[in-house]
Amino acid sequence: MSKLGIQDVTVRDGNQSILATRMQRKDIIALARALDKVGFYSLEVWGGATFDSAYRFLKQSAWNNLREVRNAAPNTKLSMLLRGQNIVGYHHYDNDTLERFIRLTIENGIDILRIFDALNDPDNLRNAFKFTKKHGGEVQAAIAYTVSPVHSNEYYVNLVKTYESMGADSICIKDMAGIISPQTAYDLVSAIKEATDLPLNLHSHTTANATALVMERAMQAGVDVVDGCISPFSGGTAHLADETLLEAAKLAGRETSLNMDALSDAYYIADRIVNKYIESGDLRTRSLIPNPKILYSQVPGGMLSNLLSQLEQQHSADRLNDVLAEIPKVRKDMGYPPLVTPLSQMVGTQAVFNVLLGERYKMVPNEIKDYVQGLYGKAPGELNQEIVDLIMQSTEKKEVIPPEDLPFIYEDNKKLAREFMGREPLEEEIVACSIFPEPVREYYVERAEKLKALADQDRNVIKSDETVSFRMVPPASYKGGN
Repeated sequence: MSKLGIQDVTVRDGNQSILATRMQRKDIIALARALDKVGFYSLEVWGGATFDSAYRFLKQSAWNNLREVRNAAPNTKLSMLLRGQNIVGYHHYDNDTLERFIRLTIENGIDILRIFDALNDPDNLRNAFKFTKKHGGEVQAAIAYTVSPVHSNEYYVNLVKTYESMGADSICIKDMAGIISPQTAYDLVSAIKEATDLPLNLHSHTTANATALVMERAMQAGVDVVDGCISPFSGGTAHLADETLLEAAKLAGRETSLNMDALSDAYYIADRIVNKYIESGDLRTRSLIPNPKILYSQVPGGMLSNLLSQLEQQHSADRLNDVLAEIPKVRKDMGYPPLVTPLSQMVGTQAVFNVLLGERYKMVPNEIKDYVQGLYGKAPGELNQEIVDLIMQSTEKKEVIPPEDLPFIYEDNKKLAREFMGREPLEEEIVACSIFPEPVREYYVERAEKLKALADQDRNVIKSDETVSFRMVPPASYKGGN
């Protein structure tokens, strides 16, 4: 068998799964710099909730974050997670916005785009595949793995063949909830390896606590790359530790080639950093506790940490198990969609409403209203028509618009950005605004106000003290930063 590759996902999926994507830029950079020396197959560093969280919570430019990570990790391929036509957002965007985002992503340092659709609908992926190939990126087509009456190994193998025909360069089994069993991992990897020569990656969380066995069996079946986190950020709703993957590889008779001294150095850096998030409460103990019940609810790691956060804000953390019991019922009503962004958030939010309000579907998010009308694509199974009829009683009917027919929004958003920024916006800023209008606008408005306040403070200091004849001026190359 070929040498086993390991992709480290600490600063993207590990961050998202156990820190609700609150890891600060300086810590991401420190970890990326250390992990770059280990010899990983690749580092997953961007995409998904990290883009949203940068503007919404951390008050940072997601694009600046990516460039800094690229500078910190020049020796390793960088990977990101892309939600097909949803990009990194929660609904379909027009092809102009999609292509601009993909081109800018590749230009700013991403090598591999792991592209998936929450419904495994190939129609939602074809444009992302096309633009990634056009601009020189590697297309890693990801299967959103789930278990249901309509999903089987044959289903997934046929999906792989479809993705290969669409131009995929590699395949990923994306087990976002950590629900694949050891034997199923062996059988599915074996079946996919028989069906295609494309490199195969396995991504599985440790929520249910059987992932060490899963990875060992997948390695025995010939998987090419596996995902893990540096150990201080591993376990629970995150991933198996990189160090544990190495031991599993030995048991499976697979050769690896990581720099063990560099891995040890990365461990000590991560171990120091993690203490800060434990002390701040961002790393919740409950996120690290194994939960075999996840095999029933199928809640992915990042979703579970966010559910905990949402319930705590509503002073209802004690209702978590009730919500976890409701999620499979909502999922069945919705035709068994895989619980991955944005469907995980949609199904999870509906379950929270159903539990906290004491009546199922008394309140329905707009996204669920759109979903039952087909605006997110084709559901894997049949929807519960009684629930659909109930939802549609108070819902405006919408027409499904193919991505090719969605109007381009770039020029309109350029005008809006120019107004609130007070200057000519960059292309990356307009694209960010197109995906997350309110968080991006708030970020730039707050940033402008802070810069103005600092400038006013400087002027007041100079005006109030006639003895001051000079002050520090940033170099001409300074662009504002974050």
